[in-house]
Amino acid sequence: MPRRLALVTFVAASLVVPGRAQQQSSALANLKTTAEASGYTSTSTYDDVVKFMKTVDDASPIVFYTTYGTTYEGRPMPLAIVGTGIKDGSPAAVKASGKLRVHIQANIHAGEVEGKESAQNLLRALAMGQHAEWLQNMVLLVTPIFNADGNEKFSMTNRGRQNGPINGEGTRANGQGININRDFMKLETPEGRAFVKLWNDYDPQVGFDLHTSDGSTHGYYLTYAPPLNPDTSDSIMSIMKNDWFPFVTTNIKSKHGWDTFYYGNVSTGARGGGRGRGDAAGGGAAGGGAAGAAGRATPTPEPVGAPPQGAQPRIWATFEHVPRFHNNYVGMRNRFALLSEAYAYATFEDRIKATDYFVEESLNFAHANADTIKKTVEAADKESIIGKVEATRAQMKRGGMIQILMGEVEDEKNPNNGAVMNRRKDVVHPEQMVDMLWFEPSKTEDVGHEYYVPASATKAVELLQTHGIKMRQITSPVRGLEQFVITSNTQQPVRNSIDTGTHGLRVLDGSWQAAPDATAPAGAWVVEMNQPLARLAFYLLAPTSDDGLTAWNFLDDSLGADAKTYPILRKK
Repeated sequence: MPRRLALVTFVAASLVVPGRAQQQSSALANLKTTAEASGYTSTSTYDDVVKFMKTVDDASPIVFYTTYGTTYEGRPMPLAIVGTGIKDGSPAAVKASGKLRVHIQANIHAGEVEGKESAQNLLRALAMGQHAEWLQNMVLLVTPIFNADGNEKFSMTNRGRQNGPINGEGTRANGQGININRDFMKLETPEGRAFVKLWNDYDPQVGFDLHTSDGSTHGYYLTYAPPLNPDTSDSIMSIMKNDWFPFVTTNIKSKHGWDTFYYGNVSTGARGGGRGRGDAAGGGAAGGGAAGAAGRATPTPEPVGAPPQGAQPRIWATFEHVPRFHNNYVGMRNRFALLSEAYAYATFEDRIKATDYFVEESLNFAHANADTIKKTVEAADKESIIGKVEATRAQMKRGGMIQILMGEVEDEKNPNNGAVMNRRKDVVHPEQMVDMLWFEPSKTEDVGHEYYVPASATKAVELLQTHGIKMRQITSPVRGLEQFVITSNTQQPVRNSIDTGTHGLRVLDGSWQAAPDATAPAGAWVVEMNQPLARLAFYLLAPTSDDGLTAWNFLDDSLGADAKTYPILRKK
């Protein structure tokens, strides 16, 4: 960043020197990703990505390379800001542009590598002047390798039957052994905290998270998802479901002939399972944790290639609603979130292409609707949820029948180790299935005006502040508050999984009641609910939340088996 600041004048002058411009153009034209250079047998290492990004930065006056955090194992986390008419890549300069801010993130699961390659393709294309119209009203923040530590743990067996890259890929977990895509609420990873700081600093209105699918043998080259928590702003969801994703689906099909649809797995409807390798059963959102105790049924994905069973229609079911997942967390911040899942059994090259197409068409929509997106976000930030009844737990909503394109795979051997991979066959079988793509509340609370967190709850206070939630500390007692009277207090067994770590998720039930002695003492922290991050704050603070302070044990010092009341008070 300092180098870029020092060279602003020089870069501007160099643009009129033909030799310099030709050198820059040549450097970019000859620049290849590791995937391209290897004939799609290998994926980029951390050093490959950093070298690629710095090369693009050196060759282009519109790309600003910097870092935004440090991984658990000590690797700087690379970030490229791409924009025209900005003096540098600082948050102040990016915000001052008034343009739509878009964050594109990849490789949170470091075995799901095509997003990492696609993000590099995007940086090179923009630096070469392609899609120049996007930069008229957008600034892009690109983080191609979020889970850098996991990326370096290459193995040819990390992704089961995924079709390459045949020379191996990284791991799902970060250097701590934690799944970062279950960490966005508790923020136990340095990567998760770096993400939240980036979002607090730059405040993007749009966030991409680029993945690779696991699970069912469907007919789509890529599936996608918006925020899934039912507390997400209705105006954001309306645009995503009615406009943005239909635009992307239609244009990818018309331009490339490839089908895309909402992320899902095929199921017969049994309990358990989730995104990828049965995440909920491994301690994910609800199936094996807090919301599982609330009776949320998550369908179990059928094995790859499983034939239809019986006469009952099968189910096309999404994954989890909880904000510990990136797309749901971004939605709770009143922002647009786009999750992509390239199809694991398409070739590595085709998965990169599918991700390229998805990002391109999504950004085409964002460019054409930048003002609407910004206004929708601004309105969501101003919308009051005080007094509204909001979900604190959710269950999948059984909808009507939808047509799903199922597919077929064939076995293919990895020439390096003889392991069997699945390869997509160009076969599609339309099938009518039950729509279970959305969620409905299974537990609710009404939202108070203010919540009072005791000063002694230091871990909880620090977490709220790290998320960017506005708080103030009172200097004198506040009386006339409500307390939550506990009727049930249970804790799940500790499973020590990559999704929940060493947490035993806690579940409270009860009710808010007025009490004569419910007083917040001087020094307590007040969270007012008339702030932009009110939805996120509510989900953290609500005692019955399946993904808040209670669930993640931040208040366990006050919530022993004999606890009668919740330690956080509220003003209704």
